[in-house]
Amino acid sequence: MTTTADDRTRRRLDVNDASALLSRTPSTLNAWLRDLPDTWLAAHEGGDSWSPSDVVSHLIQAERTNWMPRVRHLLEHGTSRPFDAFERMAVMHDSLAHRLDEFARLRTDSLAELGGLAIDEAALAHAGAHPALGTVTLSQLLAAWVVHDLDHITQIARVMALQYADAVGPWRAYLRVVSGQPSR
Repeated sequence: MTTTADDRTRRRLDVNDASALLSRTPSTLNAWLRDLPDTWLAAHEGGDSWSPSDVVSHLIQAERTNWMPRVRHLLEHGTSRPFDAFERMAVMHDSLAHRLDEFARLRTDSLAELGGLAIDEAALAHAGAHPALGTVTLSQLLAAWVVHDLDHITQIARVMALQYADAVGPWRAYLRVVSGQPSR
């Protein structure tokens, strides 16, 4: 049987599959970013955009105040009380190595807690209240957590690739991450 793009985009959330990906984000970022020169870690796309170092700080903030706190809130309060607002960025002055370690520890703790919840189909359908988006389900929240990680991994790749966007010369036309061409 052939899987089409429509089939892939309509895939239902599987908590074990989601956890498998979420568990790999800290080690992916660690392998990719630890001990890189600051020229890579501080690079950004201009203005208020985030550097790879900023993204790690954001992921820590999300781990502390967004994902599992919202899972607990949704299961406890349903739609009767909206989630607390999420402060997207916390200023962190410690080393990137320390932040990578902290992110790994927090993610391990989050996934252990998630694994202990025994989430079934009924729990995945449970609704909560997002302060800006309105009614959301636990399934949507967990899927957003996975895609949020992937979004920031993509962001880091783009920011880092853009550092050599001009240096690649004519190959730029073939390198979608710097050419702006859609993926094939």
